Amino acid sequence: MGPYTDGTSSFTQYLEMHAPELLPDFTGDGAGLELEHGTTIVSATYDDGVVIAGDRRATMASMIAKRDVRKVFRTDDYSAAGVAGTWSVAVELIRLFAVELEHFEKLEGRPLSLAGKANRLGAMVRGNLGAAMQGLVAVPLFVGYDEDAGRGRIFSYDPAGGPSEERQFYSIGSGSVFARGSLKKLYTENMPVRDAVLACVQALYDAADDDSATGGPDLTRQIFPVIATVTADGFAWVPDEEAEQYARTVVDERLNSPDGPRASLALPRRLTLWRRNPAQ
Repeated sequence: MGPYTDGTSSFTQYLEMHAPELLPDFTGDGAGLELEHGTTIVSATYDDGVVIAGDRRATMASMIAKRDVRKVFRTDDYSAAGVAGTWSVAVELIRLFAVELEHFEKLEGRPLSLAGKANRLGAMVRGNLGAAMQGLVAVPLFVGYDEDAGRGRIFSYDPAGGPSEERQFYSIGSGSVFARGSLKKLYTENMPVRDAVLACVQALYDAADDDSATGGPDLTRQIFPVIATVTADGFAWVPDEEAEQYARTVVDERLNSPDGPRASLALPRRLTLWRRNPAQ
């Protein structure tokens, strides 16, 4: 036990004991304050791992506060998080979480398991519950590559913590209902990374189409979604040039099909035979 641990491998708990003034102060009443809010985040698993992407818009009440915020963050070598909600609170939460993971690994000589990371983030989200009940809600979407299971995993949270593991794909933020509906039609099991990224960009486009707080690709200002992947090789940003190519592909397709690609309606052979001959 080192002189700077006091029996805990949690950086947050160490600060609470010795320098609580250095912790983010999420107390106070957020009612009536015009604060920046960020949405929307989408994620999907694929054959080699998991992809996470976020739009770039932040709103303040009915106004667009920023057009180019980054809502996806690297949290360690094998995980990432996207955030929605009160922007300042969400960013501080994820930055502190990243330090928490690094602190644990340095003291223990090994990283937390992916499930352990998800649980640790859930405890930090729960610690913000008092502020969330006063309007300062910050909700993450956490993803990572599970080296033990050999696959990508997705975890969601509510303001009281969690986590809840999601299968295949998920989205958070004000545009999430539209993004999730889009992913439901486009997602397939074990899709390659290019298809998974393209499906996420399509979902963000659909979210922006129906949710005013979600920003679509801005070709004029050269602002495109932030995208990252996590695989057995670790965390990696999708380069801005590639993100632009994905976004332009979607925009070009929407010129011919404004509502986006259609999901296949091919009927199973057994159902086709039944319709042809109901007596069978």
